[in-house]
Amino acid sequence: MEKQGFVDHYEVLQISPNAQDETIQRVYRLLAQHYHPDNKETGNQELFEQVLNAYRVLSDPERRAAYDVEYRVAVGNRWKIFDQSTAIQGLDGEKRKRLGILTLLCTKRMNEPHNPHVTLIEMEQLLGCPREHLEFSLWYLRETGRIQRGDSGRYLLTAKGLETLEENPGEEPISQFRMLNPPVSR
Repeated sequence: MEKQGFVDHYEVLQISPNAQDETIQRVYRLLAQHYHPDNKETGNQELFEQVLNAYRVLSDPERRAAYDVEYRVAVGNRWKIFDQSTAIQGLDGEKRKRLGILTLLCTKRMNEPHNPHVTLIEMEQLLGCPREHLEFSLWYLRETGRIQRGDSGRYLLTAKGLETLEENPGEEPISQFRMLNPPVSR
């Protein structure tokens, strides 16, 4: 994911910022093999280069330390669209989480139509909600066809999910809607 020149190497490798060296190396090998241009089924030169660059930065202790400083600043500038401190418990709370997830995925699709996917790690950060608290809502949204989960474990909004948001206009799950990562003019 890019934000004014910033590349989230953790998202590229689909790992946590707390990942250990062994995890980084293992995930890199899997993704590099998956996206390698020689792989006739899943090869993708651009994604392969992103994975390679992310690995080069995160596998070098000095480069990773410098990157982590930049990463914390970039992540700190993102807006959380679901405030966990005001979360409601029970079914009402779950409904708000589902609408928050749909809003996040809708915003991502509107801003980046060619890359509408959101990883679970990014979803946790932006919603301010740990994955354990999102699992039920994600399960429900997948089972009802409102979101899809791709082979790479990334989530995206479906047309049915957008219809759900349109049907609930007065139930905005966030206190103030803010666009995430506005499109960069190219």
